[in-house]
Formats: sequence, structure tokens, C-alpha cells
Amino acid sequence: MKIAIIGQQDFGKAVLEAFLARGDEVAGVFVAPDKEGARPDPLKVAAQDKGLEVFQFPSYRKPDAQAALRALDVDLGVMAYVLLFAPQEFVSIPRRGTIQFHPSLLPRHRGPSSINWPIIQGAARTGLTIFRPTDGLDEGPVILQKTCEIGPDETIGDVYFNKLFPLGVQAMLEAADLVCAGKHTETVQDESQASYEGWCRAAEAKIDWAKPVDQVYDLIRGTNPAPGAWTTFGGRKVQIFDARKIAFRRFADVTGKMGEVTMIGEKSIRVTAQGGQIEVLRAKSEDGKKADAAEVARSLGLAAGAFLGT
Repeated sequence: MKIAIIGQQDFGKAVLEAFLARGDEVAGVFVAPDKEGARPDPLKVAAQDKGLEVFQFPSYRKPDAQAALRALDVDLGVMAYVLLFAPQEFVSIPRRGTIQFHPSLLPRHRGPSSINWPIIQGAARTGLTIFRPTDGLDEGPVILQKTCEIGPDETIGDVYFNKLFPLGVQAMLEAADLVCAGKHTETVQDESQASYEGWCRAAEAKIDWAKPVDQVYDLIRGTNPAPGAWTTFGGRKVQIFDARKIAFRRFADVTGKMGEVTMIGEKSIRVTAQGGQIEVLRAKSEDGKKADAAEVARSLGLAAGAFLGT
């Protein structure tokens, strides 16, 4: 088939390479404009290395972007991680339309941080959806879905890189084949089951040590490695990455008050939350680098009996 790739970053690059590896023709690649001071987008670099035509329009609403896609005369548009809005005037140009990847089981978790939120909310499974993009946010009819489990200790890094990323690349190939062969189905999303969450950024990643230990742990997992859960000590920001949950059978067995550092070991520290403790393994002070939590604690002058969130 003859396709156009619209995407960015490592996922877009992997999708491009997967289509090329099996002999499909990629007529052109659309990538978000370069950001000043940032490294070149991996998809852009890969496309240029392969001698493909690269387009970088600030908006797909503009006639010049639509004219460029129309001139490529492709069978299918393949949207592989796209943050720019693509209107119907753009996505309907290919002969068989456009398909789009979204890393959740739509209609659940529409929005830009759809990998973070299921983990933060304690879900036991998630997945991905290939769908037809519409002018609504992640609202188009579903072509296919793939599910995967979320392990009780898995982070967003584990779920994305080990599961959703490889599953997503293969799902894009599968969906493209179905659409181009005319063998696909399009299932309208059930709006009664829909949910939407916005960006998971620093404000959403702040730890409240008064919350149940399960919720604190899920927040840490769901923001590791990005944006990184965080707390404060002496007014200074401390990010928490790798951690373990320590649960107790009885609330009375929990030592320390909520937010209290009860132990500083050789490499880790323990902090009390409601109903249990978090053993912090890797952390980062606002002016330092990721390191063993005990090392970060010593650099901050943090001792057992001190409180985080202060």
C-alpha cells in the first residue's frame, strides 16, 4: 500500500520502520515543527535518513498542509502519536481515509495522558485503540483494540515500552491491512462509558501522604519516569521514582505519622502514608540528579522523624 505517516517521536519512527520493512511505500512523512533548542524528532531523522519527503506544518488546518497530503496521492494516512489537531479536511484526503493510534481502551481515558491515568487510578488492565479520527477528541469509530495487563508494581515506563509500544506498532499494521482490504469494521464508541482526563503534569503528580498507601503508590507508578511524583522537604521539591509499597494487615501496625520518614537505610528510605508505608528507592532533589533515595536524603539533611510535604 501507499501511505503517508503523520506522527512524531520514537513511536512514529517505529511505525515508519515497520511499514518500510514489509515493503509498503511511504510517500511522505508529516512531523511536528522543530522546537528551539530541542533535539531533532526521531521520526524526522529516520525519514530523512531513508530519503523520504518530510513535511513540518505548524497546523494541519492550513490549505498548504492539505495540498501537500493531496499531492502525495496515498491510499491511507497513518497517525502514529500526533499532538497537532488534524481536521476532517486533512484526514479524509487519502483514498481510504486515515487511521489513528491511541494508547487506551477507548472510550475510556480520552486525552493526552492516557497511559498515566489508568495506572494512577489503580486499573489492572489497559490497552490501545486504532480508530478513525474525527473532529472530536479521541471520539471516532473504533477499528480494533488490543488489551494488556497492568502488573501491581508496573510503572508507566514498563507498561508503555514493554507492552503498548510494541503492541501499538503491530496494531497499526493490522488495522492498515484491514482498511485497505475493505475487511475492517467501524464501531461507534459508547458515550455512556467515556471518560476524559487532561495532561498529567507536575500539578497532578504531587503526593498527598494523607491518602491511602495504595493511591500514593499508584501515583508514583503512574508518573515514573514522567512527569515524576513529587513531595517537598523544607520547601524544596523532591521527586520520587522507583518505590515499593509496604502494606500492613492492621492499621494499628503502621509506624509513624502520615508523611513521616521512619527509616533511612543504606540505599532507601521509608515514608508513612495512610494504612502503610512507601519504601522510596530512587529519588531526585530539585537541584540534583536521580540517585538512591538514602543518598538524596543525606544531601537534604533529611533524618528519621522528619516529615515530607513540608
